[in-house]
Amino acid sequence: MTPVLETRRLCLRPLEIADAEQIQIIFPHGELIKYLAGSIPWPYPPDGALTYCRDIALPAIERGDEWHWTLRPKSDPSRVIGTISLRRAEDHNRGFWLALPWQGQRLMSEACSPVTDYWFDVLRFPVLRIAKAIANEASRRISLQQGMRVVATDERDFVCGRLPVEIWEITAQEWREREVGNG
Repeated sequence: MTPVLETRRLCLRPLEIADAEQIQIIFPHGELIKYLAGSIPWPYPPDGALTYCRDIALPAIERGDEWHWTLRPKSDPSRVIGTISLRRAEDHNRGFWLALPWQGQRLMSEACSPVTDYWFDVLRFPVLRIAKAIANEASRRISLQQGMRVVATDERDFVCGRLPVEIWEITAQEWREREVGNG
């Protein structure tokens, strides 16, 4: 069972089918999704969020392969402003997106910390790896802030096309040492 996580400004609630309605409104914006996986249909269909939640994310959660949260401001906990997820995958264990009006406030950096803690402390995985487009400067900054390092490069398909990617990594030990150093 995916738990509720909290930060100073956010409540991270486990994804539910009822969240699809709000996601459908805030998600399909080219600037928001251009660096997301090329498997995301674009233009985004009118039932895209429902199909994703019902047919992809929720079954993966049930199998124990993925963990998904919606991001909600504590000031308005009924409002979905983005999502963050963890998944068992060789080199892409965490993904996220944040609605355009909420970007630039360090909210995603704030959300990544308890989710990364969950990956290492609860799920007990030894390493977290994230593949991201080199052009995605905002996402790269989060990885740098979290003490991650680039361990490989590749090319992948994104909504905006095929781009060079970096594979970022941090081990459980490095994460814990970083947390002790910041505590």
